[in-house]
Amino acid sequence: MRFDDQSVDASELDDQRGSGGGGGGLGRGVAVGGGGAGILGLVIYLLVTVLGGGSDSAGPALSQPGSGASSDVAQRCNTAGAIDKYDDCFVLKAFNEVNEVWTAQFGRSGKTYTKPRLVYFSQAVRTGCGAASAQVGPFYCPPDRKVYIDLGFLDQLQRDYGAQGRYAQAYIVAHEVGHHLQTLTGTETRLRQAQQADPSRENELSVQLELQADCYAGVWSTLANTGGNVTIGEAELDEALGAAQAVGDDRIQARAGEVNPETWTHGSAQQRRDSFLTGYRGASMSACGTVPHA
Repeated sequence: MRFDDQSVDASELDDQRGSGGGGGGLGRGVAVGGGGAGILGLVIYLLVTVLGGGSDSAGPALSQPGSGASSDVAQRCNTAGAIDKYDDCFVLKAFNEVNEVWTAQFGRSGKTYTKPRLVYFSQAVRTGCGAASAQVGPFYCPPDRKVYIDLGFLDQLQRDYGAQGRYAQAYIVAHEVGHHLQTLTGTETRLRQAQQADPSRENELSVQLELQADCYAGVWSTLANTGGNVTIGEAELDEALGAAQAVGDDRIQARAGEVNPETWTHGSAQQRRDSFLTGYRGASMSACGTVPHA
């Protein structure tokens, strides 16, 4: 894939790597509340006590804001070849382009798009949703409107889940920003209210939220391609579809030895693939429907 330019903007980046130590593993998060949304983990709001991140604990340390780290990233990522060479530069550039496309799209509708922030962290991090472990994978936190990524996840996505290619990484970014769109449009709030009103539908409604974010990622792919922000061909589409399928609940549960659709929170591999394609072909947010569904 090719971007329309090679400049990288780090003004929306909080680089908290190195202050928490260690690299995060890939696994399933444990839900203890509501509000976060990730590419892989369950609904997030993990507590510090669950993670063992307190000052007297032997658990993973929590990443804290670094000093001047974002400016260091900006300097390095704006050197020749850095976007292709470094994961953090590529992900940041993809984040830039996702926000650029949605800013323009909202503007065409007479609306204002407020950008989320991107946070790089190591192992565990404090968020507006509480404390979270890298084991849940990349996620978006509605209260602080930030996308959180431990970049070690990208290696594991390819190594353990078979999601190959740079565009698989772009899909992850676009999916998480899709959750930001749900916050801006009020969808996330409506879904949480519906879950509280009928707890028996909690997982079903969570799946709807995740599939819509996949759909928004597909919309972005087409808008970015037609707008000239990113050149996307059949190879890139295959990478995105492969990543969407790789993080399907059935694929992940199969690795653990038991597939139980009643516990799904993100949707099956086929559902995630189909949702991305719906957005890719529809090329508009309206193609992704409304959440929650009756």
